[in-house]
Amino acid sequence: MAALQAGFPRSRTPYKDAAEQAGISTEQLLAVLRDWKEQGILRRIGAIVHHEKVGLSGGAMVAWQVDQDVVERVGTTLAGFKEVSHAYERKTEENWPYNVYTMVHGTDARQVERTVKRMSEACGVRDYRILTTERELKKVPPTYIVNDSRSSTLDARGTRQSRIENRESSIE
Repeated sequence: MAALQAGFPRSRTPYKDAAEQAGISTEQLLAVLRDWKEQGILRRIGAIVHHEKVGLSGGAMVAWQVDQDVVERVGTTLAGFKEVSHAYERKTEENWPYNVYTMVHGTDARQVERTVKRMSEACGVRDYRILTTERELKKVPPTYIVNDSRSSTLDARGTRQSRIENRESSIE
């Protein structure tokens, strides 16, 4: 995990390169990842995209008010748009009736608005709010393993083992 927490190498062979950094074979790395997935330690591996660096400076969170009986269908439709990086359902609150959220990206705000209009037409939901991104506050992978003397222990063989930090978090 320590070799992966900073992100995969930016290359055409990221698994091979990550395995080399960890001092194991690619097959061993893939077996560990499969085991972590089966054990529930790892949910998924995904890219952290810096949207502005790839020309998508327009972005907005869109909150949708979706009838509970069609949430699955509507969510699937919204998530199917290539401009959507995230789609999820949340509980409503007394003064906030929106229960489905999407993160929509585009080259500028007008393109995002056009995409949202297409999304609304496609799923039949007319009640939504566009929450425009003002500023991105954080975009870094979480740190789970800290390699320093304060956060490591010795195992039965006397080998120093790093402690996993942030146990409530999960790799996503």
